[in-house]
Amino acid sequence: MVCGIGCDIAKVSRFARWLDRPGMVERFFNERELFPRKDASPARLMEWYAARFAAKEAFSKALGTGFSDFKLADIYIEKNCDGQPFLRVTGGAREKLEDLCGRDAQVHVSLSHEKEYAVAFVIIERR
Repeated sequence: MVCGIGCDIAKVSRFARWLDRPGMVERFFNERELFPRKDASPARLMEWYAARFAAKEAFSKALGTGFSDFKLADIYIEKNCDGQPFLRVTGGAREKLEDLCGRDAQVHVSLSHEKEYAVAFVIIERR
């Protein structure tokens, strides 16, 4: 049974200033989702963070609560061995998810990006 659906779009260029400001990326992203290579182009970094930020926003919309009672870094994207993204929910976000959708709730995520925009779609399933 679907507990919630959320979608968000982010303008990639918005993240240029995030990359220029020390500590900005670390403020909003979990250390496990920071871009793994130091040699990445600024364009690639902006797409990476825009898609992940959109996923955080989409999750908060699917939950129906916004970001109340949890940090953005409580939600983060990892990839499985095939490169498929999945959303991890920890801390206060995990508590809120379990309160609203149950301990067995499963979160599905889809990410996409191109030069100008990144989009994320999240479905929360109550099992």
